[in-house]
Amino acid sequence: MAAVGLLYVGAVLFVNGLALVGQVKGTSMIPMNLFVGLLQVVTPFYLIFTANGNQAVIVGASGLFLFGFTYLYVAMNNAFNLDGSGLGWFCLFVAMAAVVYSWWNFDGYAALTTDDADVGDLLGVLWASWAVLWLLFWFVLGLGKTSLTKFTGAWCAAQGIYTGLVPAIVLLNIPSALTTTFVVIIGAVSVATFLVFLVILKPKWAGEEAVPPTAYAGA
Repeated sequence: MAAVGLLYVGAVLFVNGLALVGQVKGTSMIPMNLFVGLLQVVTPFYLIFTANGNQAVIVGASGLFLFGFTYLYVAMNNAFNLDGSGLGWFCLFVAMAAVVYSWWNFDGYAALTTDDADVGDLLGVLWASWAVLWLLFWFVLGLGKTSLTKFTGAWCAAQGIYTGLVPAIVLLNIPSALTTTFVVIIGAVSVATFLVFLVILKPKWAGEEAVPPTAYAGA
C-alpha cells in the first residue's frame, strides 16, 4: 500500500514541479492534485479505522494526510484563484512535521520499526528531502519569495522521480535492491540535484516579493 501511494506522490510532485517552471500550463494540474489528494486522504482514513489499535499502522498512515491535504489545497487554490499564502504557511507546518517523521524513521521509533532497517532509513531520507521541499514552498508562497519559484519547481519535479517513482518501483517489485547503498544513492541524488539547480538557476534568496495569488501563479 505504501509503495503504491509513493508512486502517485512521485507523479504529482513531477506535475506540480513542471507547473512551477511553466511547462504545465494554467489549471491543467488540478486533476492530478485532486486524484492524488483524495487518494492520500481516503487511504489513511481506511488504514486508521481498520488498524485495530496497531500503533505502527496508525503512525505510518498519519503522515499521508500531510500530502493529501497539501494536494487538495493546491487544487482548490488553483480552481478558485485563492491567495497562496495560506498554503504557504501550511507548507511550513508540513516541513516541521516531516522532520519529525524523518527522525522517527532514522531512530527506529518503535511504532515505525520494520523487519528491514533499510526501509526505515529510506523513509528517513525521503521525509528529510520532502521537509526541505515543503520549506521551499513556504519561502515561495508564504513569504512571497517568487524568485525561488523555478528553482523550487525544478527540484520538485526531480524529487518526483527519485523520491517517488524509483523507490516505489523498488518497493513494489524489486525488494532485493533496497539496500544501504540504494538509500545512500537516493540521499546523494537529492543533495546533488539541489546543488545543481542552485548553480544553474541561480535563485535570489534575498528580498521579499508579493505573495502569488494562487499556488502556481505565472506557471
